[in-house]
Amino acid sequence: MRLLDLFRTATFRLALAYVLLFAASVIFLLGFIYWRTAGFMTRQVDETIAAEVQGLSEQYRRRGLLGLRQVVIERAAASSGSSLILLTAPDGRSLGGNLARWPANAIVDEGGWIGFTFTRGGEQGLARGRAIPLQGGLYRLLVARDISDLALIEGTLRNTLLYALGLTALFGVIGGGLIARTVLGRLNQINQTSEEIMQGDLSRRIPIMGSGDELDELAKNLNAMLGQIEGLMTGMREVADNIAHDLRTPLNRLRNRLEGAMLARDTPDDTKLALENAIEEADGLIATFNSLLLIAEAESGAHRNTMEEVDLRSIARDVVDLYEPVAEERGIALTLSAPEAVRVRGNPSLVARAAANLVDNALKYTPTGGKVGVQIDPGYLRNDGPSIIVRDSGPGIPAPDRARVLDRFVRLERSRNTPGSGLGLSLVAAVARMHGAALELADNQPGLAARLVFPKALPIPQAAQ
Repeated sequence: MRLLDLFRTATFRLALAYVLLFAASVIFLLGFIYWRTAGFMTRQVDETIAAEVQGLSEQYRRRGLLGLRQVVIERAAASSGSSLILLTAPDGRSLGGNLARWPANAIVDEGGWIGFTFTRGGEQGLARGRAIPLQGGLYRLLVARDISDLALIEGTLRNTLLYALGLTALFGVIGGGLIARTVLGRLNQINQTSEEIMQGDLSRRIPIMGSGDELDELAKNLNAMLGQIEGLMTGMREVADNIAHDLRTPLNRLRNRLEGAMLARDTPDDTKLALENAIEEADGLIATFNSLLLIAEAESGAHRNTMEEVDLRSIARDVVDLYEPVAEERGIALTLSAPEAVRVRGNPSLVARAAANLVDNALKYTPTGGKVGVQIDPGYLRNDGPSIIVRDSGPGIPAPDRARVLDRFVRLERSRNTPGSGLGLSLVAAVARMHGAALELADNQPGLAARLVFPKALPIPQAAQ
């Protein structure tokens, strides 16, 4: 990766912003330490000088100028080296003290404190003190302290502050670059995988490093999303293939019948029969496309805004009444067990369509003399949501095929000769997903038990029982 590209990354800019914030914190902390340390030492020096000035002033008031001179000479002789004192005559001569002369480079600040340099023993030092005029300013007394060590400490603190700031900035930039390089490497893997997927390789997945960090979580979520997308794309291809395969035969049959009716010289009744058969084929095709459209709408959640309270018992009664003539015609016993009203939240037409598809599927595969039972289970005993259960005594569905039959246009080989498009259970599964329900297929011994389980039931007012 080029260095310029690294500087342009958001990760590096974020790391740099953190470095600047940390550097500002370091500057504030070290500045506060410097201010407190230097200020404390300066206050100690000032308090010592003030105490000495007060003592010498007291001696001057008590003993006069000669007595003060004697005290100055004694203190100069007993000085440890950091204490500076000087008494000068009107002509500037030294009357006593450990300074040879009055400092010519003295600087007076706003508080009246004097700062000056001095030379003693061949070494130059820095001092801070007070000047006290005596006898109308003819005589002057200078009381000061050597602050060379204090200036050295302050300089050391300032240098430390600068070094710490420089090292913080250096390590921060290096650390930010390393972090940006690591993170950007992971992001490049994601971008590379995305490009390969966009080029058509839907099997590609983002590598997971196993660190368990946020990028690993992102990679896992993206891989799960890619798996779903691959499944959807595969399903779309299968749907397209199934549509081409399953609709080609009825379309060819429809065309042949129309062509035969057009070319044949039959009686009007024969022509009418041919047209009726063609219309029947067209109705079957329209029904297939309507089922596909309904499945798509259910899976996209287009009907979520139409949810309301739905009575499963009422829907089951209507469905059984609708299919009862068909059952009687085929010699199948169709029964209903719904002892109480059970309400769920859903789309009435879709729930009814799902229940009708389950009953239609059961009647379609139940032989003559068989039984189909529709039951509304409130779910109290199972501590579960209410369900619509449709049981039949047909051949059933083998356990390995129960998940596959929920896909579009899937019909088991043994049922290929049975009319249908293979969309009935697909529609029920789509309606179930839209309602947060579950479609469960089990063995009825013999036959199939299809259970459409909804979320917890809504309470039913007493008057509706």
